[in-house]
Amino acid sequence: MATITYLLYLIFGVLPSIVWLFFYLRKDVHPESNRMILKIFFYGMAAAIPAILLEMGIAEKIKEFNFSPFLFSTLNIFFGVALVEEFLKYLVVRGKVLKSSELDEPIDVMLYMIIAALGFAASENILILFNLGPIFLFGETLSLTVVRFLGATFLHALCSGLLGYFLALSFFETKKQGRFLILGLGITALLHGLYNFSILIIEGSLSFFIPIIILIELAIFLTYGFQRLKKLKSVCKIK
Repeated sequence: MATITYLLYLIFGVLPSIVWLFFYLRKDVHPESNRMILKIFFYGMAAAIPAILLEMGIAEKIKEFNFSPFLFSTLNIFFGVALVEEFLKYLVVRGKVLKSSELDEPIDVMLYMIIAALGFAASENILILFNLGPIFLFGETLSLTVVRFLGATFLHALCSGLLGYFLALSFFETKKQGRFLILGLGITALLHGLYNFSILIIEGSLSFFIPIIILIELAIFLTYGFQRLKKLKSVCKIK
């Protein structure tokens, strides 16, 4: 019984990422190979493990400074969680995609960042559902899956897509690649952190409206980003 329960949790945990994955893959007029897509997705899933360890370690280090609870939570949310997660998702693409021969269009960078992010989010979803225990709770599982689909999973995809946009632009200005990376990581970590901060710390209606505004603005920007990159020449300065 427990085995079936955790198998169902696994399915429900991956489902939000799969739905968003099919949605974003449709934006690529020159589809990537299924092998490469699955590879980056699973590497994204694996990246959640060092993320958890780093987040725990950073939280312990921040505690050593004896900051106030509010300052501790703020630093931990923005630097110990948001920045760590965005950087690890970037490392997946940097290590497994940026030097690949299959990377031949600017839009590919955005797509692979999103794929890695969806893999990462899938691991998060699975771990959260596993915490429900060995007895399958359909109502709780369904509600968590829907909330994660519309919230955290979508946020991961959008933030990584935004970083992918900056990385794609950096290939056209090789002397500014470092600046684009820092700018992209900074903005994505800020928005990711603000999303988490508004849910965990802020009280009242703002805790509801701020995350929605962040998701909407990111979704609009990514739509613009895809359209702009599609207009750029297919073979750019990708090394």
